[in-house]
Amino acid sequence: MASGDLLWPFLAWDGQPPATGYPTKDYRNGREVLDFDAAADETTYFQGWMPANYAGGGVRCKVYAKASAATSGTARVGICWERGNTDADADSFASEKQVALTADATSGITFSGTLDFANSEIDGVLAGEPFRIKFTRDADGSTGTDDMSGDLELELIVLTEI
Repeated sequence: MASGDLLWPFLAWDGQPPATGYPTKDYRNGREVLDFDAAADETTYFQGWMPANYAGGGVRCKVYAKASAATSGTARVGICWERGNTDADADSFASEKQVALTADATSGITFSGTLDFANSEIDGVLAGEPFRIKFTRDADGSTGTDDMSGDLELELIVLTEI
């Protein structure tokens, strides 16, 4: 693969919720979104399979979202990776990286943020292996400012090779 090649797209409803503290499924003008609350941290998980021709150069995660009503502020989100060759009975995610997503001045307009991960930061996922990513909104701002009111509506996460 070459830099910029698509590895995996995750639509919002591909997310798998934990037992507690998860976003709610919703629609925005008929489009599926996951609503991450502004008052409490919420998490969802996505499962994928690294393409067999992944060259191991690292992964860029581009997050696309909307604000349910806000027209200013930022939502703090984090992503971390788990290689699929680990014990399924316990989490073993690599360290989380965060990005601030800045609300558009119009609440219905999509905005985005990007996180780049070296291969060592994606828990060493190799070509042809399953993986999970954990996506969290840090609504309480424990890792950085989250001052966007209302829900963050996650639309899509696109993974490309760096």
